[in-house]
Amino acid sequence: MTAIPARIVSLRAAGTALVVELTEPVPRVLHWGADLGDLSDADLAALSLTAEGAVLNNSLDVPRRFTIWPTEADGWSGTPAQQGHRSGTATSPRLVTTGTAYQELPAGGGELTISLRDTTAALDITVGYRLEPSGVLGVRTTLTSDPDATVDAPYDLAGLHTLLPLPERAAEILDFTGKWSRERSPQRRTLGFGTHARDVRRGKPGADSPYLLTAGVPGFGFRDGEVWGVHVAWSGDQRYLAERLPEGAGTHSAVLGGGELLRAGEVRLGPGESYTAPVCWFGWSADGLDGLADRFHALLRARPSHPARPRPLVLNSWEAVYFDHDLDRLLRLADRAAQVGVERFVLDDGWFTGRRDDTSALGDWTVDKDVWPEGLSPLADHVRALGMEFGLWVEPEMISLDSDLARDHPEWILAPSAGVGPSARHQYTLDLAHPDAWRYLLDALDTLVGRYGISFLKWDHNRELHEAVHRGPGGVDTPGGRAQVTALYRLLDALKERHPGLEIESCASGGGRIDLGILSRTDRVWASDCNDPLERQTIQRWTGQLLPPELVGAHVGPTPSHTTGRPGTDTFRMVTALFGHAGIEQDLAVCTPEEIARLTAWAGLYREFRPLLHTGRVVRADLRGDATLLHGVVAADGGRALFCWARLTTSAEGQSGRIRLPGLDSCVSYRVRIRTELGLPSAHQTAGPAWTARAADDWLPLPGALLAGAGLPMPTLNPEQALLIEVERVSPAAHP
Repeated sequence: MTAIPARIVSLRAAGTALVVELTEPVPRVLHWGADLGDLSDADLAALSLTAEGAVLNNSLDVPRRFTIWPTEADGWSGTPAQQGHRSGTATSPRLVTTGTAYQELPAGGGELTISLRDTTAALDITVGYRLEPSGVLGVRTTLTSDPDATVDAPYDLAGLHTLLPLPERAAEILDFTGKWSRERSPQRRTLGFGTHARDVRRGKPGADSPYLLTAGVPGFGFRDGEVWGVHVAWSGDQRYLAERLPEGAGTHSAVLGGGELLRAGEVRLGPGESYTAPVCWFGWSADGLDGLADRFHALLRARPSHPARPRPLVLNSWEAVYFDHDLDRLLRLADRAAQVGVERFVLDDGWFTGRRDDTSALGDWTVDKDVWPEGLSPLADHVRALGMEFGLWVEPEMISLDSDLARDHPEWILAPSAGVGPSARHQYTLDLAHPDAWRYLLDALDTLVGRYGISFLKWDHNRELHEAVHRGPGGVDTPGGRAQVTALYRLLDALKERHPGLEIESCASGGGRIDLGILSRTDRVWASDCNDPLERQTIQRWTGQLLPPELVGAHVGPTPSHTTGRPGTDTFRMVTALFGHAGIEQDLAVCTPEEIARLTAWAGLYREFRPLLHTGRVVRADLRGDATLLHGVVAADGGRALFCWARLTTSAEGQSGRIRLPGLDSCVSYRVRIRTELGLPSAHQTAGPAWTARAADDWLPLPGALLAGAGLPMPTLNPEQALLIEVERVSPAAHP
């Protein structure tokens, strides 16, 4: 990096920009959003001038400014960037800039680093803004207590928030809530005056994670509307906020941001000690939620650690056999899986010592000799002989009181010395920050992976962290939630260092731990324990707001659904699971020959389309009401697409009407066909639109002006039915 000669710095990439003015004592944010273009010195001076707002009545006697580190020293009455104290003193930060550096990134974008000094609290602060080529902005912050300061008390950090400004037109917000088997349920509201804050106190993001807090122009949708979003890349307690004060934020209207939610006493900085906050990722788009998702998908796909090889088709044994680990039954299941076309076989819960149900044995990570007298090798070797990879379920962060580990090492339980609280899922949490517990887990997992040639771990986490404290000597307990997350990260890093080809799935009772912190160390997430396709259509739709399909596990489960009890067709289940990292989770031994034939055809479809589905742009149509969905993936070059037209429930209207296929070019000629390998969906009509009969038999040429402009009249399907529509370009674009 080099020192900055200019007074105003613009980070620009992919049509977005962050503009910072290096004012004293603290730099201020002039703009975040659309790229303003190549601004001359005069243009930049004008931008600075117009950043000086009015002096309000009964207010500060100088214009308000929104700095990169807003505090009361600026006259800021909103959520401060920094909160803390030294034994009740040094509570009012006073900051000065001590250095700045800037560099351009080779593939586009740039990085601005600003060093600050809190003279009151004797802290050195580094704020790094990195605008990636995707246009997503990562903000990294570190606080260091001065090693030479003449202070006796540690600095108790109570909160650190990364905040960026929003304009007046960002008047509506979207975030998420949910529960087990119903994760990522969207909720929208007007951004009124005050603070919209979402605090997560579960020790993980949770099924009700805010996930990606988005602000936008009123009525923004998937395909249009300007939007701004933030994601906190952290696998523990979090805080998201959107805040609007009557006096604004400088000349801006509101702020958007977040950070780690810190418990009392969790971060105490002695001389020379540092706290590094989780990265907050900010995205902007002029093209609605799809445009925002496209940026985050590009960010993730550009990572060196992003899965590079085709995502193997999975069979997971859970809903097939549960705890019934009979070797002959599992060998037959593996045979059927290979016949269908499965490429990875995963043995789920029930394989380790004493684990006959979910009430005991967590922590005893050795193979149960009563159930597996020869170990897992007979199954693992058979699976590999059939040409499949072998995977295994683990839940390393948890411990059962009825386990040898708990009896031998009660001090390893993450709970108060005074006694544990209520169990959840019959289990408690293992203190990963205890060095001996951490080492035990690494050695146990390393042994399993090496001995059985395991290529994939389904890494589960089935309870929330309550009273997450280290058991200290003499009953002196200390906070342990944050340390638990950092120890988890170190454990994952160490295991992957020992086994570079190992892939890991983040599962937490389904989709309870989905964030970019855990995904920097894992290879996919389990979106939900619910395999009911009616629920999954919505869960996967919104999981895709942050993650591309290849990172989202999506399985074909049995009927009736084991989580909802709802029966359904296998065709709807298969079409739904196609749009992710696909898998199967049912007992193939009880499937009819016809069902096996359809699953085999579906496996072929997955292999055919995964190069498209796992590299293309996700698109979602804005439709009136929730009865139908249209979503798909369009190739990066626009030459090919696959769409799903799904009906979830009945609706008042008889005709579905003309529906535009998003992501296509109106100036291009295409051909369209309906994929019928899985059978056609049942319909609530005597006969479908004329084009459907033609396209079910062969390719049907259609102009882009019709597909992307006027729209296709869609068939009125029965509830819980879906249609696969393939589109190919047959002529290049001819734009005027």
